[in-house]
Amino acid sequence: MPMVQITMVEGRTVEQKHALIASVSAAVSESLSTPLERVRVAIYEVSPDDWGIGGQPYAAVRGAAPKTGQETRA
Repeated sequence: MPMVQITMVEGRTVEQKHALIASVSAAVSESLSTPLERVRVAIYEVSPDDWGIGGQPYAAVRGAAPKTGQETRA
């Protein structure tokens, strides 16, 4: 039984997380030729203050990024 763990900064919608689970599950099922029902996916969310990029908290990096209309995700 394949188990996939995804860690990401919080902030995605429930719909986005459900779509991610479906897409990752399908990819693992196809890649490993295992039934979809056997694939497990767990999403772990961390706050922007608990995620670091280049020695800085993600919250600080994100706050320093220029506003382009699109938020950068880790």
